[in-house]
Amino acid sequence: MTSTDSGQTASGTAAEAAPAKAPAKDPWDLPDVSDLVVGVLGGTGPQGKGLAYRLARAGQKVIIGSRVADRARSAAEELGYGVEGADNAETARRSDIVIVAVPWDGHGKTLEALREELAGKLVVDCVNPLGFDKQGAYALKPEEGSAAEQAAALLPDSRVTAAFHHLSAVLLQDPEIEEIDTDVMVLGEVRADVEIVQALAGRIPGMRGIFGGRLRNAHQVESLVANLISVNRRYKAHAGLRLTDV
Repeated sequence: MTSTDSGQTASGTAAEAAPAKAPAKDPWDLPDVSDLVVGVLGGTGPQGKGLAYRLARAGQKVIIGSRVADRARSAAEELGYGVEGADNAETARRSDIVIVAVPWDGHGKTLEALREELAGKLVVDCVNPLGFDKQGAYALKPEEGSAAEQAAALLPDSRVTAAFHHLSAVLLQDPEIEEIDTDVMVLGEVRADVEIVQALAGRIPGMRGIFGGRLRNAHQVESLVANLISVNRRYKAHAGLRLTDV
C-alpha cells in the first residue's frame, strides 16, 4: 500500500469514526412541572393573587405568602382550588418555585429577610419598578439594573429568573375568563431553569412562556409595563403581549 493510499485510508476511517452531531434541542420541549409546589410572595396583592388563582385553577399546588399568615390564609380560602396560605418564610420553605410579586418599595427588604429560606429555590421575579406622576407611569432603574438583577444580588444561593411582568391582574382574577391570551417573556441565566418557568406559564390556558434573554435584559421587560399602562388607559383595555413568528 502506498503512503498516499495509507493517508486516504486513515482519513476515511477518521471520518467514519467521527460521532454524528446531536440534533438541536427543540425549544418547545419543556419539562413536566405539574408536581411542583409554587409559592407566591405577595400573594394577597392583585398580581400575586391573580397568578395564584390561575395556576391553582390549572391544577398546580399553590401556597400564598404574606407578611401576616392570617391574611394569606383568608386570601387562600377565598380563591379555593386547594390554595393554602402561610407567612412568607413558611411559603418559601415549602415551595419548589417561588414567585416574587411584592410591591417594588418592599422588594429588597422582603428578599433580604428570606435569603436563607430561598436558598436553593427557583425564584421567579415579576416585580416592575415603576413611578407615577401626573403624566402617568414611568420606569425606574434600580442600582443593580432591574428588579430581577437586584433579586439575584440579594439571593446568591437562589436560581433567579424573571417572568410574568405583563399580565393584567384584572384578567387573571376574572373567573369568567377561561383563557389568558398572552405570551410571557422568561429571562434567566440557566436554560433548564428558564424552561421550567416557561412550562409553568404554559400550564395556564392561552399562555405561552418564551425565552427573552438573560437577566441583564430584564430592565427593558420590566419597564415596558409603563407603556402597557398607557395603552390600557387610552383604550380602556387590559393589554398583554403576543410575539409573532415564534
